[in-house]
Amino acid sequence: MIPTYTTEDAIDRTVAVLPVGSFEQHGRYLPLATDTIIANTIARAIADTYPVLLLPPITISCSHEHAAWPGTVSISAKTLYSVVTDIAESLERSGVPHLVIVNGHGGNYVLQNVVQESRGRMALFPGFEDWEAVREAAGLEASAYEDMHAGELEVSLLLHAHPEVLRPGYETSDHDGGSRRFLLTQGMGPYTESGVIGRASLATARKGEDLLAALVDAFRDYLDVWH
Repeated sequence: MIPTYTTEDAIDRTVAVLPVGSFEQHGRYLPLATDTIIANTIARAIADTYPVLLLPPITISCSHEHAAWPGTVSISAKTLYSVVTDIAESLERSGVPHLVIVNGHGGNYVLQNVVQESRGRMALFPGFEDWEAVREAAGLEASAYEDMHAGELEVSLLLHAHPEVLRPGYETSDHDGGSRRFLLTQGMGPYTESGVIGRASLATARKGEDLLAALVDAFRDYLDVWH
């Protein structure tokens, strides 16, 4: 859902939250907009808990590694860089000095550079350590490497927050992509026919609920950096 704030609601907000998703294949059972739905779900849960300004999501990003499957749409890293930096600069001019990017797609490597160059004005959430901690807190059984795409984590979050978008098949679609040494060069095509690299059969709504709660709790540390 798009935020419905008015100008009055934005008064005194010093931190904005920008969900960044993607429009890419997620196997036969998850929608192309999965990463956007997840990023938006996390960002909205954060906005429901903390005094931040929730922004509309960026819905298409850097999904070039998924180009072997129909429906995937990408923009260049330089375009994503420009859009996010423009948004941050616009927010600063309107009195919101800090921006947290809630990234739902692991292929958006350029966002790390955007935050790095902001010199303390921006943050990227969840970070690697955040994901590791919330995976443990929610009792996920597959590792992050084993559960790279359309697996236990993503399906669990959607089973909890948006079960209506799931289609049948995730229970029987587990796939181990093995060593993916040349993924950046070759894309995901050589490592999976289905587009899945993960253990979706392990997913449950309870794990998704615990993941979301742990992520919201972890976000508090990011606000503490600025306050």
